[in-house]
Amino acid sequence: MTAISSRRKPACEVKLERIELRVGPSAKKLTQRAMAVTGLTAGDLAYEGARRVLEEHERLILTGADREAFFEALKNPPEPSEKLIAALRRHRELTG
Repeated sequence: MTAISSRRKPACEVKLERIELRVGPSAKKLTQRAMAVTGLTAGDLAYEGARRVLEEHERLILTGADREAFFEALKNPPEPSEKLIAALRRHRELTG
């Protein structure tokens, strides 16, 4: 396993689940080449690909008016609401 995948996958995770796929010849060949180059299994390659897709999806990109509203809120934050104050009190009580 390469350093890339071992950093992100949980240590010593037991592989009990299965996924079966039907792929075209070109996808199979590409996967086999990637396996040969990286030393990863097909499952590890799928994991790494899925992780990258989700990482890109979860990344926040603000443009235009959204960006301006975000920076304005940073510069001039609103007063905390009663719900936020109550939540912070509960948190302090629970965590000491």
